[in-house]
Amino acid sequence: MLAEFAYTLIAVVLVSLISLLGILSLSFKKSFLSRVLSVLVAFAAGSLLATAFFDLIPESFEVIGARSLTFVLIGIVGFFLVEAFIHWHHSHGEECVDCLKPVVYLNLFGDSLHNFLDGIIIAASFLINLQLGIASSLAIALHEIPQEIGDFAVLIHGGLSKFKALLFNFLSAFFAVIGGVLGFVFLSSIQRYVPYVVALAGGGFLYIASTDLFPKLHEEKNYLKIIMQSIALILGIILIVLLFSLFPD
Repeated sequence: MLAEFAYTLIAVVLVSLISLLGILSLSFKKSFLSRVLSVLVAFAAGSLLATAFFDLIPESFEVIGARSLTFVLIGIVGFFLVEAFIHWHHSHGEECVDCLKPVVYLNLFGDSLHNFLDGIIIAASFLINLQLGIASSLAIALHEIPQEIGDFAVLIHGGLSKFKALLFNFLSAFFAVIGGVLGFVFLSSIQRYVPYVVALAGGGFLYIASTDLFPKLHEEKNYLKIIMQSIALILGIILIVLLFSLFPD
């Protein structure tokens, strides 16, 4: 059992370190980052949609059936209420001029929840056998790569500096370690609740993509950039789908 815990801990730490891929953008000039930001946001939107529709929601539906759709809806409404509260809170006082966009808080919350669940899945896989643990960890790591790069772009879009975006994205990713450790220790008692939380996360990802990211993309009026955004959006979806097809959980 100690060996399985060690494998789980190593896997979730490595998955968390993927969030540091955003450090690559620290060498970019601000003008270049500004030009590619909308494309990266579009890629993030595609990744979020694909993760929700092809991973989180089906995984929940497989266990609890149509009830998962109820919790997807609760996730969407819940994220709306959180964003409404953030808007209300930031609308009081003159300091709201410089405050962060709500998408920052929503993205960090949704991504932390998703990473926490990834940690639980990794722990459960290693508890079954080593091969499944390695396969599941690899699949999660591969689909985290484009998503984490996209998340970094969303945080920049939301008003964070590049350094703070990298830091908070890493802290969000570290929830995979927390999920892995807690999942390994308490899996038998929390396993029945995982499908419900997965559905909530799926609803949250749908909300972020459709209400925060899509409107930003619609602000673009340049046809060439619109085409590039559309391609990036589709590529974000295709890449996630391919990764799930090549490395199923």
